[in-house]
Amino acid sequence: MTTRLVPYEQLDSHQHARLLKLEVRPGQKAFSGDIHGALHTLANAPQGAIKGFALLNDEWPVAFVLLKRPPCLPAWADADSASLHALQVDQRFQGRGFGQACLQAIPAAARLQWPGLKGLNLAVDDDNQPALKLYRKLGWVENGKACKGRIGYERRMVLAF
Repeated sequence: MTTRLVPYEQLDSHQHARLLKLEVRPGQKAFSGDIHGALHTLANAPQGAIKGFALLNDEWPVAFVLLKRPPCLPAWADADSASLHALQVDQRFQGRGFGQACLQAIPAAARLQWPGLKGLNLAVDDDNQPALKLYRKLGWVENGKACKGRIGYERRMVLAF
């Protein structure tokens, strides 16, 4: 597996076309959304407030993630951080370590985009035990109690740099 995380704007036309075919499992859409919603969010954000990143495997997109900064940073996130959103691994490639590869690469990509960052924040569904296990394994820690989210209870997590 040869992977690299690249900013969305660096994708070529073939990679962009392939990214548009990224699909998550139907049960995951309530939490991560779909690629079209993520790209719409990215396209309509104030300049520099949201950055998109594609995880390439042998130069083809297999995952996508958004990072947000003010004025799009959620109220629950630390002001000197970026928040992680819409992490999506194409259903045809799930279970192969691409989610972990994306999460391992995102801190360096975030610091490159915003050099003064102190960390990353995210919200994860309280019942999403596989995601919670992966985040903890990669050094994310819970930051407060579970809070009522748009779907159910969410845990807030932070990864300090």
